[in-house]
Amino acid sequence: MKTFLMCEPKYFEVSYVINPWMAANIGRVNRALACRQWQQFYDTLAQLAHIKLIEPVSGLPDMVFTANAGLINKHKEAIISSFRHTERQGESQHYYKFFTEAGYRIKSLAPGIVFEGAGDALFDASGELWFGSGPRSDAAAIDEIARVFQVNINPVELIDPRWYHLDTAFCPLSDGYALAYKKAFSTASVAAIQLKLGDKVIWISDEDAINFACNAVCMDHEVILYRASSELKASLKRYNFTVIEIDVSEFMKSGGSCKCLTLDA
Repeated sequence: MKTFLMCEPKYFEVSYVINPWMAANIGRVNRALACRQWQQFYDTLAQLAHIKLIEPVSGLPDMVFTANAGLINKHKEAIISSFRHTERQGESQHYYKFFTEAGYRIKSLAPGIVFEGAGDALFDASGELWFGSGPRSDAAAIDEIARVFQVNINPVELIDPRWYHLDTAFCPLSDGYALAYKKAFSTASVAAIQLKLGDKVIWISDEDAINFACNAVCMDHEVILYRASSELKASLKRYNFTVIEIDVSEFMKSGGSCKCLTLDA
């Protein structure tokens, strides 16, 4: 079974703006509802995977989005995130402490490189890594990650601040398939994705992109996400995937969905 790291939304709120989705939602989070939604998501995921919890920290409302804690490989090696925005930089010390105490081997990138973990770096079914540079993570991290993890990396460039992390616009699935949103990427990156994946890339609509359909958790052939159109559900069904929708509308106010709330650990 897979293992995921999660963090309860005890201090979750939208109190600053570091992506376009947050701009209209400062002070608009219903925390009680967010806690109920998170618990429903946790309960659903716990039936399919092991879950570890990191203690939430007051003053770090986005710590609930554990996808950005770092990047973990199958050898229990961890690269702790180095955040671009001051508002999230305080999270790193808590993730470092958690993974060190849990027995993970910490690997470091060169100083000064911004890298926001599994928000921008996703392993596919073959074990290769997809890396999204642009709004949040530096392209300079690509060679560094390849060096410390000894992994083949497929680099792509994100160009729209609304899809600020790779996991908002790209989701590797089982059997070599992937969900992706063309408008989030540079023209060259769209071509690279198409060339690499061929007919196994499922390009999603604007509607599904706005609902963060790519920000999904894939468990074998079950795809857990916030919301999917009937067309996307039909496409996934053709490839033997089942969609599980979970209401995470409170977290969408901060520009996060199901994948953002988990780290493959």
